[in-house]
Amino acid sequence: MVEATVDAPTDEQLLQTPFVRELIKVLRAQDTHGTWEGKSDRDLLNPYILTAEQRRELPIIGDPDPEILWRMELFYNAVGVAIERETGNMVTPMMKMSHEGFGRIVLLAGRLVVVNKQLRDVHRFGFASLAKLAEQGGKFLSDGIAMVRQYPDVANYGT
Repeated sequence: MVEATVDAPTDEQLLQTPFVRELIKVLRAQDTHGTWEGKSDRDLLNPYILTAEQRRELPIIGDPDPEILWRMELFYNAVGVAIERETGNMVTPMMKMSHEGFGRIVLLAGRLVVVNKQLRDVHRFGFASLAKLAEQGGKFLSDGIAMVRQYPDVANYGT
């Protein structure tokens, strides 16, 4: 009996997923001085990758620095913009964070909460691999799109 193997997607394939493409666009839009023009898309995403070894080196408890908060904000902004592109509904992020790295982020379309994520240990924000980054962002994206499509009247409230 021959077992079928499923090949994991390559980095090039992952870089073409809708969420990752949107995250790259959001990141490139932040580069107002052209500093990152020579960087590949994969290199731009490297700060989002936090290997198990890197995670172990971080303290269990710590305050998030501004760069981590900025990177996390851009991640969720990319989710919101990708939902907007797919549904046509404007999506607004709202984040409340304590100085200790605990809080919540919600993405709203009209009166509809399309993403609701409890945040903790934000100083350790990152993904084990590009595949995990694409998977998590893609999940938020597909769940958000499904929510807008399930409750269009709430998502369109006030527009």
